[in-house]
Amino acid sequence: MAFARLVCRPWGSILGLLGLVLATATAWDVASLRCNFGSFCECDFWPNLPGLECDLAQHLAGQHLAKALVVKSLKAFVQDPAPSKPLVLSLHGWTGTGKSYVSSLLAQYLFQGGLRSPHVHHFSPIIHFPHPSHIEQYKKELKSWVQGNLTVCGRSLFLFDEMDKLPPGLMEVLQPFLGPSWVVYGTNYRKAIFIFISNTGGEQINQVALEAWHSRRDREDISLQELEPAVSRAVLDNPNHGFWRSGIMEGHLLDAVVPFLPLQRHHVRHCVLNELAQLGLEPQEEVVQAVLDSTTYFPEEEQLFSSNGCKTVASRITFFL
Repeated sequence: MAFARLVCRPWGSILGLLGLVLATATAWDVASLRCNFGSFCECDFWPNLPGLECDLAQHLAGQHLAKALVVKSLKAFVQDPAPSKPLVLSLHGWTGTGKSYVSSLLAQYLFQGGLRSPHVHHFSPIIHFPHPSHIEQYKKELKSWVQGNLTVCGRSLFLFDEMDKLPPGLMEVLQPFLGPSWVVYGTNYRKAIFIFISNTGGEQINQVALEAWHSRRDREDISLQELEPAVSRAVLDNPNHGFWRSGIMEGHLLDAVVPFLPLQRHHVRHCVLNELAQLGLEPQEEVVQAVLDSTTYFPEEEQLFSSNGCKTVASRITFFL
């Protein structure tokens, strides 16, 4: 598995053409060449989309729509030297289905420093906006933070976790930064990426997946057109979601609503095997089966989908080793 991880991290298609010449280059030489060939060297924004695509293919279980949407959106955005607006993605689905994992991969494969990059900004309601009564202060601080960091580097990534726990009204300060304009408050911001994550819409996604299973349709045949309207309506109707009356969805500022399907038993098995590999352990069938059997599934009658997705896999493996 360690080798598989290595394979998923090529320097990119351009450097691949250099072959054995680069095999003897130092890490700094390779980075410099990649910078010159790719013209991506803004701050530490060095996108490795082949690596991202490979990692998603190997390690993100059961999410054909999310994989396709994320990769397609990023390719179009990164390859555009002068995008008309920032890239804005909203990730939706049940807990443990891979939303946070995907957002961490985006940081890892887009920025040299990954989540530790000074140009990757991760916001959590509990940590950054814990008191709803301080909403006006939070709005000023958030606007100032985004504006200031985009002034320093237009190639910035902003991650907003648990959107369904944010104080209502906070996100309206982001609306001017997300639209198709050239400059906001004197700041060029069109090359930024905004990722919003929430569980809202998860029940609607689960229902579509359950109906597909009942009708014996392949999971991969579920389309975005079946899911997007229901997810969007769930967000717009939820007064506890950060987009509530923010103008972001009403103004069609999202480039993609990315649905994450509920995970079935064989998807959880995939996660268990991945976790064992990460621990440097050989697959142990008794451990795999113990983890799968200890996982709860829903609905009650069908016992089809994992209640926590892959969220508790790591802790359960530790228990059964």
